Amino acid sequence: MNSRPLLLGAATAAAAVLVLTGCASGSGGDAGGEGSEAGDEYGLVTPGTLTVCSDVPYPPFEVEDASSESGYSGFDIDLITAIAEQLELTIEVQDVNFDALQSGTTLVAGQCDIGVSAMTITEERKANIDFSDPYYDSLQSLLVRTDSGIESIDDLDGKKVGVQQGTTGESYAKANAKGAELVQYTSDGELWPAIQAGQIDAILQDQPVNLEHEKADKAYKIVETYETDESYGFAFAKGEKDELREAVNDALAELRDSGEYQTIYDTYFTAE
Repeated sequence: MNSRPLLLGAATAAAAVLVLTGCASGSGGDAGGEGSEAGDEYGLVTPGTLTVCSDVPYPPFEVEDASSESGYSGFDIDLITAIAEQLELTIEVQDVNFDALQSGTTLVAGQCDIGVSAMTITEERKANIDFSDPYYDSLQSLLVRTDSGIESIDDLDGKKVGVQQGTTGESYAKANAKGAELVQYTSDGELWPAIQAGQIDAILQDQPVNLEHEKADKAYKIVETYETDESYGFAFAKGEKDELREAVNDALAELRDSGEYQTIYDTYFTAE
């Protein structure tokens, strides 16, 4: 408010009219006036920005990309960028540890608004995380050197099998890789160099990620895939982001209906 006194009666009257006019215009409950920012209703970490936590790299879902406005790309990142655009938001990506993200620790700390990191929806995770509708169906797989002699999970007795800590791949390996020594890594960025260096004999993780390695180096191959009925979801702090979660679900449905989801999908995955 202006603190200077008004000396003229006419000016005082004019000010009164302005006050009344302002009250009248505000009585309609317009929440989108000047000064409000997109996404205010979602309780975002930064108004106007969707802050995304993701464990990078995890190709083809999330990779560093200097040519991208956010500095990252991949199926997950491109999809959440399209969703953010539907909500009239920009995105900011933070690279975080997957185990802390999937446990809900990173989300409840308020570090980000949403977890976008090829995260499988499980009952155990639902205890600490709210999930969006599923946006991708996945398989587990076993990657080995072509000359390893390993043809199936039954050949892993006495072998070192690399897994990413806190993932469903690790859970599957614990239950099914009998006699194997499981070696935990924090990310695929450590798993892949480890098998190339001969520190482990195999990698058991999501099929699309192992497929990227198979394509990159013909010395490696996927020998088995495993049906686990897994679907990925976007993650939210438990009980704290209902409005945002519903908006993301609505935007995801719109992208499916418009065909934009399929366009993004086809960029990263073949029909086979």
